[in-house]
Amino acid sequence: MQTLLKRIEVSYAGRAWLVLLVALILLLCSASVYAQHPSAEEMNAANNPLQPTLGVNFQDQYVGRSYGLGDKDSNAFLFRGTLPHKLFNQPQILRVTMPVVTTPDMDPIGRKTGAGDLNIFDIFVFKLDGMEVGIGPQLTIPTASRDEMGTGKWQAGLAGMAIAPQKWGLLGALLTWQRSFAGDNDRPTQNNFSAQPFFMYNLPQGWYVRSTATWNYDIQRSTYSIPIGLGGGKVWKSGKTTLNLFAEPQWTVSHQGDGVPKFQVFMGLNLQFPL
Repeated sequence: MQTLLKRIEVSYAGRAWLVLLVALILLLCSASVYAQHPSAEEMNAANNPLQPTLGVNFQDQYVGRSYGLGDKDSNAFLFRGTLPHKLFNQPQILRVTMPVVTTPDMDPIGRKTGAGDLNIFDIFVFKLDGMEVGIGPQLTIPTASRDEMGTGKWQAGLAGMAIAPQKWGLLGALLTWQRSFAGDNDRPTQNNFSAQPFFMYNLPQGWYVRSTATWNYDIQRSTYSIPIGLGGGKVWKSGKTTLNLFAEPQWTVSHQGDGVPKFQVFMGLNLQFPL
């Protein structure tokens, strides 16, 4: 009986966040009925990662099943902030992401929750043939509270982004590459590339369809995952603040290696504040 109760407790702890987040989404969507409906340009701005506004994002990546882990679930809550600035008189966007990671319930450690590795990139933004383009350095700092929640390595690399606003929505992509250069000598070398295509299609009254799954390739170990996402979201204005609430299920259609997700849900609430 004690073993059964423990399993129920672990299962509940791993999924309670999902129930709370769904309730929050329903509440906010109901409240948005009385808010200001955005224009197509405002919707594009709300979904554009190169938009020069102060951003505060609360995002969550729930992995329902992973290859090679006995279909154990895991989770990463992402607190992300963006800050436009003009260092050296050149428009730039600084993005900082701090994850809070919940590991799969695996023996002998079990499920644990704690800080992950801090990621920072700063991209220089410019216009090019009707597109918005950004490129700049990125750095990952080994701030994880446990070995299972991070790499134990300092990593550096590049981030590049291209966004093409359309009358109907957005097209674009974010490409990142980073390699470890210091850290715990007992931890494996890191050399990773990722590509995140963006597709946003605007609908009436602030609703939109989205697909933004990130494709990951571990160059060091020749493992990869290619997920495809299809979800939706809603943008609305509250005073001068733009709110963007979304949920996007993602299914892996091709992979190599263990530990990569089979199915995941990416969801969150993004807020933009004018400078």
